[in-house]
Amino acid sequence: MQIGIIGLGRMGGNISVRLSRHGHEVVLFDRDPAVVSAVHGRSENSLEANGLQDVVSKLNAPRVVWVMLPAGKITQDTVDTLSGLLEPGDIIIDGGNSYYKDDIRRARTLREKSIHYVDVGTSGGVYGLDRGYCMMIGGAKDAVDHIDPILSALAPGIGDVERTPGRDADHLDPRAEQGYLHCGPAGSGHFVKMVHNGIEYGMMQAFAEGFDVLRSKNSADLPEAERFDLNMPDIAEVWRRGSVVSSWLLDLCANALAKNESLSDYTGEVADSGEGRWTIEAAIEEAVPVPVLSQALFTRFRSRSGNNFGEKLLSAMRFQFGGHVEQHLTEKKHGGEVSDKKE
Repeated sequence: MQIGIIGLGRMGGNISVRLSRHGHEVVLFDRDPAVVSAVHGRSENSLEANGLQDVVSKLNAPRVVWVMLPAGKITQDTVDTLSGLLEPGDIIIDGGNSYYKDDIRRARTLREKSIHYVDVGTSGGVYGLDRGYCMMIGGAKDAVDHIDPILSALAPGIGDVERTPGRDADHLDPRAEQGYLHCGPAGSGHFVKMVHNGIEYGMMQAFAEGFDVLRSKNSADLPEAERFDLNMPDIAEVWRRGSVVSSWLLDLCANALAKNESLSDYTGEVADSGEGRWTIEAAIEEAVPVPVLSQALFTRFRSRSGNNFGEKLLSAMRFQFGGHVEQHLTEKKHGGEVSDKKE
């Protein structure tokens, strides 16, 4: 199947390579020609494009174009431009982390031109190339069904994960076991991914706080008989083996602590990428109490004005699963601000 990929950063580039490995023809475009050439060199079945018009011209109808850009103006401008280049029956996929209400609006606008809009919340970070991507999809059924070969190639598959009892029921979607799910109409995919990221904030915060308590047990403020000099890397490792809290995030903690127990490579200034805020906003609209998710977000705000060990561990986890570099380090290197929009 043919597909155009717009935006070849960490996620977009690896998505292109994974699709090419599965036999799909990928038309590549990024505003940096060097990035296009680099991804083309890693993608056996790919074509380079020099602009959006060139991408569209290289695709056969019905065309499928995947936009993998930061949420906001750049994505909106790209969708607007594509809407003037594509034809009825073509499909625009937003695989970034757009706000779900923007998806609803874009789908309504594009429907007037008979162009399909599909939102795909994509999780997997820098590991997705080999592990596959968990995807939450919103859009019309016929459009989602048409791109199923693309989605199934990107998904991790059932792998060695133990099946959940009762999954054979007729009302359950078998694609969920493969790692991708059609959640509902336009906007629903990014809504589910938004809440996923809100939960991620809470889970990461729990690990960060717990390890901070463990590390502080050797504080001089405690009675000497009650002080423990605990080995953080070993505790993280033993918890990975049969513990109730074992998880991929704990794996990342163990990796970071084994490399540098003090986490001195991190300041603990933890960015937030937008979805955590949007999750809280949705909870307010629905009158749903979310104290854990709210506090996890507010802790990230606080981390930028004085940091403890737990916040350094948060930074370490974010760097490992998504390649997210602490903002102050990027500013020192490049002399400007960075907007980190992908969890």
